[in-house]
Amino acid sequence: MTEGSRSWREDVVSESSEIDVDEAEARQYVVFSVGEESFAVDMAPVQEIIRVPSIVKVPLAPESLVGLANLRGDVLPIISLRRIFGLKEREYDEATRAIVINTGQPIGFVVDKVVSVVAVEESQIGDIDTIRTSVDVDLLSGVLMGVSDRSVTMVLDFEKLISKQFSDLSFGGDVSADSQPGFSEGQGDIEEEESDEIQFVSFNIAGQEYGIDIQNVQEIVQVPENIVRIPNARAHELGIVTLRNRLLPIVSLRQIFGLPLEEITEQNRIVVVSLGSASVGIVTDFVNEVLRVARDDIEPIPSLLSKGDDATDDIKGICRLEDGKRLVSIVSVENLFSRSEVKEALGAMNDMDGKMNPKESDDYEDEDEMINEEQMVVFCLDKEEFGVPIENVQEILRVPEDLTFVPKAPSYVEGVTNLRGMVLPVIDLRKRLGMPVSERSDRQRIIVFLINGIRTGFIVDSVTEVLSIPKDEIEPTPKLFAAQSNLLPRIANIKKQNRMMQIIEVANLLEDGEFSELTELIDKQN
Repeated sequence: MTEGSRSWREDVVSESSEIDVDEAEARQYVVFSVGEESFAVDMAPVQEIIRVPSIVKVPLAPESLVGLANLRGDVLPIISLRRIFGLKEREYDEATRAIVINTGQPIGFVVDKVVSVVAVEESQIGDIDTIRTSVDVDLLSGVLMGVSDRSVTMVLDFEKLISKQFSDLSFGGDVSADSQPGFSEGQGDIEEEESDEIQFVSFNIAGQEYGIDIQNVQEIVQVPENIVRIPNARAHELGIVTLRNRLLPIVSLRQIFGLPLEEITEQNRIVVVSLGSASVGIVTDFVNEVLRVARDDIEPIPSLLSKGDDATDDIKGICRLEDGKRLVSIVSVENLFSRSEVKEALGAMNDMDGKMNPKESDDYEDEDEMINEEQMVVFCLDKEEFGVPIENVQEILRVPEDLTFVPKAPSYVEGVTNLRGMVLPVIDLRKRLGMPVSERSDRQRIIVFLINGIRTGFIVDSVTEVLSIPKDEIEPTPKLFAAQSNLLPRIANIKKQNRMMQIIEVANLLEDGEFSELTELIDKQN
């Protein structure tokens, strides 16, 4: 038994004066309470006993599954015994514990209190036929008589309990990108067919909307608390941050464009742009959405405004949206990287990198890192984080003020809207996943996916970032039930940030019958 296991066991043992764990012939049991009942479990499969950790809720989960937790870097399903036994829910208190039991994979079972660890003689173990209880006797393997402070203590059979509650339970399996429906080979064909369109990330600076071709965007992240200032830096050079063990220079487009610098808030985002092997983080006021527009909708800058200076050279075109009411200036990353301000920031970063890492850099290191990472669009639903591979995202839109209601549509369909002449069905992802419905807000966005050839929009609470996640931090989600296995087959377990993010399999967001309903809905609107 590990040192950590000994420590929790000794703590529990010290709470009871009735324990004699030195009896060589005795079997050891952990005794705990749920409601008014007293239970026990054989010590053998018990790994440890912990306080209930922070939990990530799983959509469409059975009632008994509280969610998933991070236990020292491992994903741990958490199950409530109160819910299994049909008892009223209660808030966790100082006595509440999770007993981690390994029956193929560790699972945490929440109990009201761990009473003690007891040593039991064979003569004290009775048959379950001798008792009558509100608990399903099929879940019991026996009873303990005359232990702890109860005359009878029921012994739970956790293998039977798991088997009955989660009939689809299985562990492991191949959930590599190549084996998932969402990573279809047809993605490349789709891009070829739509080569007349461009996809770009739009963001705001001082009330003006700008866009950068998504091919130049590595990721979008929150502004970290600590930015290392460069000595003698100019105003636009905000400093350097470490992003997954790489140094990244941070510049302010506000300052580059000659606009006053403002205090960093929670709304600010860093758009990490790249050109070749160089990368720069651009601080924006806030990121709006990811747009897909026809290249014909991007017009060159009027000659009267093109003065040939740095400011106008940074803009390579103007995109007219919403009948000209909305103008988006498209930033030229090539010209931006050629600016003296950005070159200075890159030079300062290289100098600092050389001092910190005097060894010669590997030309292929960045390429290897990109191959070993997956880019995820991260969004929130009811305080939980979810991710989808960026290649599955067609665009990200604001929620229009008015969605056209469709009679007799499925309850999760909020309506339809016009997307550049096409009917776009819009689904409330909270409703689709059986989560509590929320009121509309300015932070909500529509993420557009192409599912079985149908463009479909899903409303989410907010889109927070585009994040590059190392593949070794993405692992199979413990398979506890069929719906979860199909829809949420993987989870990003970012250990350094103590952060877990469920990854949605876009191809399984709708079932076959629901595709038929959506197709009929679109046909009626055309």
